[in-house]
Amino acid sequence: MNRREFLSTPLIPHALAASPAFAQATPRYDTVIKGGHVIDVGNRINQQMDVAVLGGKVARVDRNIPAAEGKTSVDVSGYYVTPGLIDLHICCYYTNPAVTASVIADHHCLPSGVTTCCDGGTAGANNFEDFKKIIDRSKMRILSFLNIAAPGAESSRAEQYPSQFKVKLAADTAKKYPNIVVGFKTGHYGGKFDETRTPWASIDSTLEAGRLTGLPILADFTPMPAQGKFPARSYREFLLEKLRPGDIVTHCLASRYPFLMEDGKLNPDVNKARERGVKFDLGHAAGSFVLRLVVPAVQQGFIPDTISADLFSDTPVTVGINLANVMSKFLCLGVPLEDVIRRTTVNPAQIIHRPELGNLSVGSTADIAVFEIVKGNFAYRGSGGGKIRGDRKLQCVMTLFGGEIVYDHPYGLSVPLWEDIPKDSRYWADTNRQKW
Repeated sequence: MNRREFLSTPLIPHALAASPAFAQATPRYDTVIKGGHVIDVGNRINQQMDVAVLGGKVARVDRNIPAAEGKTSVDVSGYYVTPGLIDLHICCYYTNPAVTASVIADHHCLPSGVTTCCDGGTAGANNFEDFKKIIDRSKMRILSFLNIAAPGAESSRAEQYPSQFKVKLAADTAKKYPNIVVGFKTGHYGGKFDETRTPWASIDSTLEAGRLTGLPILADFTPMPAQGKFPARSYREFLLEKLRPGDIVTHCLASRYPFLMEDGKLNPDVNKARERGVKFDLGHAAGSFVLRLVVPAVQQGFIPDTISADLFSDTPVTVGINLANVMSKFLCLGVPLEDVIRRTTVNPAQIIHRPELGNLSVGSTADIAVFEIVKGNFAYRGSGGGKIRGDRKLQCVMTLFGGEIVYDHPYGLSVPLWEDIPKDSRYWADTNRQKW
């Protein structure tokens, strides 16, 4: 009996095993997740429910699914159960030292309940095939916003040179890999403009790739003052004229964006852009959670459409966070848990046109996260200095991807007590039993 066989065979007390009623029970499902408080915004569920999994799919969501109907039953009473989270912005092309220093997605995402992430333009069309090797061997689902600069987000700053903005090549790559490429990325473009480096070259090229494919763009933008004959590259023009409905402003709470007016009020152009269908993504990273700006924005009701971590590996700040940490910050700023879950499940799924993700609908892939809210005295750092205090922390305790448990810490909810395992069980000889 291997580890998986053991865990899918409940350890049954002898009295129950001898019971005729028990002997007649035939499991209908692979796994039953019992007793948790399900928050599935897409299906308007926010109550205690059980979730049954069969063949890697959600098979049933109901008030009381008998534990005996699952080959494995996991008691998650007292915990929250959500669809697997989606981190819309991360850097995970870790095998290429020439691009943005990246993390291994599996290591950072699965322990925070994230089963799908979108690389935010680390790779471009020239090196996408190499990046795809990481995607193909990952335990979780990695999607990609393709950088409009063909070499990607290189340290050589390919994103600064319009000659590297290969629109047709980017569009062709996206069409070749429609199951992976969810849009295009523009970022870091600025400096001195001239006839060959015009102010909007990066934005316009990325938008053209989006038009050729019907995909959104993820835009990292910096307003610039007028330069000679070139007028100012303004936040207003960016939001209200350049971006299309469905396009995404990432790092939306970064200090380079004038989302607050001089009097501290929310810039009305932000709401106008939202009315046009423009989306706003947090992209926390090292510089996009400046508390003296974020707190008043949230207090005025501005919460990004998607909450993402934008993990990368070359600063202590980003190494110390994951998506659950970023979500905890919003909880401690007074954002309701359901709204936080909305911005990490159904909202990003809709924005990247993946309606099959971010929900627990029957028949959907069984990507599931289990969380607890730890009560205590906590402090959360801002990316521009300072900290906030809070009385709660969101902590992932189990992650399932495609119905398989891929993370189960710190409590080992699916793991039996050692003394309940027969001494002669082959479980003890299975050296792979602690994969997660």
